[in-house]
Amino acid sequence: MADDDVALPPPRWGQRRSNFVPRRRFASRKWSGPGPDKRDPQPLGRLLGQTMRRNGWQTNLAHAGVFARWAQIVGSDIADHCRPESLKDGELVVVAESTAWATQLRLFHKQIYAKLTAELGRGVVTRLRIQGPTQPGRVNGPRRVRFNISRDTF
Repeated sequence: MADDDVALPPPRWGQRRSNFVPRRRFASRKWSGPGPDKRDPQPLGRLLGQTMRRNGWQTNLAHAGVFARWAQIVGSDIADHCRPESLKDGELVVVAESTAWATQLRLFHKQIYAKLTAELGRGVVTRLRIQGPTQPGRVNGPRRVRFNISRDTF
C-alpha cells in the first residue's frame, strides 16, 4: 500500500464514514407522479399547434383557411355566387359571377369583412376588394367595335 492509500475501518452500525455518499437509485431520473407531465404523450393537435407557432406558419394557415372554409364563413347563399380569387398583403379579392352580384356584395362588404375577421382573426384580411366577372375580348375579324359597357348578361 502506498502512503496515500489509508484503509478506513468499516463503519459501525448506525455510523457513516465522513466521505461516504449514499447512492441513490436513478438519481438523475425524476418520476412524473400521478399528474400529467411534459414527458407524457401529447395530443397531436397540441403538437401541431406548437410546431406551427415555432415555425411561423400561422399566417399561411390562416390564408389557406379563407379559401378552404369560404362557404362556411360567408354562408352557402353567397358562396354559390362568388369565390375568393387571391389573398395578398391582407387584400382579399373576391370575384362575383355577375355584375349584379358584385354590386350586391359591395353593399354588404362590411358584414362579409366582419365575418372574416370573426372566423380568422384580426389582421388576416385587412381589405376586401370585390370584382365582377372578367370576359374575354371578342375579336372575330379584321374590324371590331369597342363597347363601353361590360357586356354582362342579365
